[in-house]
Amino acid sequence: MTVDDVMELAPVIPVLVVDKVSDALPIARALVAGGLRALEVTLRTEGALDVIREMSQVEGAVVGAGTVVTPQQLDAVLSAGAKFIVSPGLTEPLCKAVIASGTPYLPGVATAGDIMRGMDLGLNRFKFFPAETSGGIPALKALAAPFFEARFCPTGGITEASAPDWLAQPFVKCVGGSWVIPKGPVDPAKIEALAKSAAQLTP
Repeated sequence: MTVDDVMELAPVIPVLVVDKVSDALPIARALVAGGLRALEVTLRTEGALDVIREMSQVEGAVVGAGTVVTPQQLDAVLSAGAKFIVSPGLTEPLCKAVIASGTPYLPGVATAGDIMRGMDLGLNRFKFFPAETSGGIPALKALAAPFFEARFCPTGGITEASAPDWLAQPFVKCVGGSWVIPKGPVDPAKIEALAKSAAQLTP
C-alpha cells in the first residue's frame, strides 16, 4: 500500500485519541462500517499501542499511528501493526527511518522550508498541520503553488462544516478530523452515522 492508497481510502482520516483499550474494537468497527477505513491512532495515551493492535483485527481497517516523533516510536508502532505513519512535524532522522521501513508516511509541515526538506528526502505527500492556526486554506494555497507535485492532508481544527472547502482544493487529497468521535461515552451507532456522513463529503 502506498501513501496515495491510504489518502484515497476516504475523504476523511479520523484522528483518534482513545483512552480505553476496551473502546478500540467498537470504535474501529463503527468507523469501518461507516466507510472510513484509514484510522489514525495517536500516541497520546498510554494504551495507544494496544489500541493499534486491537483495531488492526477489524476487517477492512487500515490502522496507522499518529503523533510519531522518534525512530524508537516508529519501531514500536510497526511492531503493534501500524500500516501508515503520521507525524506532527518533519525531522530527518524520523523521515529516513520511515522511508527505510517502506511504510506510507505523512510528515507534518507548516512552512515552505518543511516541504523543501521533505522533498529533499524524496517525499511529496504531507500533513498540513496545524491547518487552521497555520493560516488555513489561504496559507496552504500559497504553499502549494510553488510545490505543484505535493499533495496534502490538512489536519487540525477542521470540522465537518469546513472539510468540503478544504477538499475542494486540487492539492488536497483528504483531511484529518476528530469530529467523527464525539467526546464522552462511546456510542457506536452515532460514530457510524458520523463516519457515513464524513465518507460522503465532497467539495
